[in-house]
This record gives sequence, C-alpha cells and structure tokens, in this order.
Amino acid sequence: MPTVSDPAALAERQEIVDLITSLFIATDEKNWPAARACFADQVLFDMSNLTGSTASTTPADAIVEGWKFALQAIPVVHHQLGNFRVHVEGDRADAFCYGVAYHYRPNIPAKNTRTIVGSYDFHLARSGERWRIGGFRFNMKFVDGNAELEKF
Repeated sequence: MPTVSDPAALAERQEIVDLITSLFIATDEKNWPAARACFADQVLFDMSNLTGSTASTTPADAIVEGWKFALQAIPVVHHQLGNFRVHVEGDRADAFCYGVAYHYRPNIPAKNTRTIVGSYDFHLARSGERWRIGGFRFNMKFVDGNAELEKF
C-alpha cells in the first residue's frame, strides 16, 4: 500500500479530487457536457435524504438532464467543497467531502437564496487513463432559505 508521501499515490488522489471538483464547477457553470464527462455511464445515485427519491442505478445522462431541468430557473449556482478524504485501491476509489451549495435567484417576491449543506460519498473507477464517478450519495445536514426558489 502506498504511503501518503508516495508521489504516485498523491497524484492519483489529486486526480480524484480534481474530478469531483470539476463536476461541481461544471454544474455551477451549467456546462452539462463537462458534468456528464465526470460520470460513468451508470451511476448508483442517491440524493434520497434531500429529494425523497429512492437511490437507484441511473444513467448519467438522466442525472445531468435532471440537474439541467432543476437548475434552469436558478441563474447563480455555487458549490464549495472541502475536507476531502480519498481511499484508493487499484482501479477503485472511495472519496468523501463536505459540500455547500448556494442558489441565488434575484428579483423574486420571497427570499432569493437557498443554501444546502451536507457531505458527499463517491465511488470511482478508473476507465482507461481516467477516473469516473460510478457512485454518488449526498448526505444532507440542512437546507436554509427559500425551499421553492425555482418555482417563482
């Protein structure tokens, strides 16, 4: 097992953190092809404690289309990530991080922001030379602000 000072292990860890970060930056920028490129074709997708939907194996295209639809009325989306933990074993990896999502929609009659706070668990696999996310779980801590921001 590589040590934390092993340059190859550190580079691998950084690739995984960069991939997860890229997913959220692409989402914030609404760059849906770039977001899609972060996922494997099928993803064990679980946002059940935020949405109430059941965790399921979902095509990555459907995840991205769902986000595209859900965020279309929100002009400003900002994710902030931190406290990464990454464990790599061969061509498989698990990663954890904290995440805060800010949604802002100006000029609506109610409060114009929503903040979603929680953590993420990812399962990744190497596909050729690149890592892809094949498992995505959001663990909500709390939501503050306008819960119906996109409905105005």
